[in-house]
Amino acid sequence: MMRNSLIILLLSVFNPVSYAQDIALVIHGGSGNIYRENLSDSLEGLYREKLYEALISGYEILLDGGTSQEAVKKAINIMEDSPLFNAGKGAVFTNAGTNEMDASIMDGSTLNAGAVAGVKQIKNPINAAIDVMNYSPHVMMTGDGAEAFAKMRGLEIVDASYFYTERRHMQLMQIKERESTDQGNQFIKNHRYKFGTVGAVALDKSGNMVAGTSTGGMTNKKYGRVGDSPIIGAGTYANNKTCGISATGHGEYFIRGVVAYDISALMEYTGLSIQEAADLVIHEKLAELGGVGGVIGLDAKGNVMMSFNSNGMFRGFIKQKGNPQIFIFKE
Repeated sequence: MMRNSLIILLLSVFNPVSYAQDIALVIHGGSGNIYRENLSDSLEGLYREKLYEALISGYEILLDGGTSQEAVKKAINIMEDSPLFNAGKGAVFTNAGTNEMDASIMDGSTLNAGAVAGVKQIKNPINAAIDVMNYSPHVMMTGDGAEAFAKMRGLEIVDASYFYTERRHMQLMQIKERESTDQGNQFIKNHRYKFGTVGAVALDKSGNMVAGTSTGGMTNKKYGRVGDSPIIGAGTYANNKTCGISATGHGEYFIRGVVAYDISALMEYTGLSIQEAADLVIHEKLAELGGVGGVIGLDAKGNVMMSFNSNGMFRGFIKQKGNPQIFIFKE
């Protein structure tokens, strides 16, 4: 970590790029009932290292004058490739024993967006969402159609076995066992699980914001269920006039509350700051619906927001000439 911090410091001092404004990157790796006593020191260390890697890798792109889209893609790819998070390699299992992933991205300068849902063989779903945004007239593609498009675009396709991890499979077995009991019904009712969705929001030197989100959905989901992550305005939103937002949590409530867009609308129409708007939506409006989760975001000036009503959220941010900040619990 010290070597990476030195690289960031040197790049900040000697990088020749002339910045129109501050650059910034904020990420999340999921929210939920995350307690210190339930996370061993070694596992906590692994989460912190991977979040740090995602932040540094995305930030270096911004320092080099790269775009917010490139930074978001890089940061999310790193988390998608890790079995720690419920996205890509670490995606949870459906009731049928498969892995079905969703992702979306939005560009704050054009309000263009792309999303995929229910894909099973795309190694990095966020890459497919980006190509839907940039190389198709559509916003969302699902299932076999999304995978056919990804193959046509030359994205990496993997066998479904790539997404198998023993930890996620055991989680499915445990929930299925509890499902037939009153204890299981209470388990589900109380949301006693972790939402491992990943996301990133970046602000580049040109002042453009991009927000992206990727997820494996909800363990034991049935009937082709799709959550908020690929829904523009619910799990992802970006508008250079206001903010960029990526959400994590119980997706049904984020869809019903149009959470990501609601934060932007509050900023635009009432003049609230990004933190004020997010806190109002997450701690009051979402909570009143019964929703659990959180959001990360940036405003047009690079102010960082991280708001959640769960016990914890894997999250971090870095700003120009700043040190990476990583958090897991309520600090």
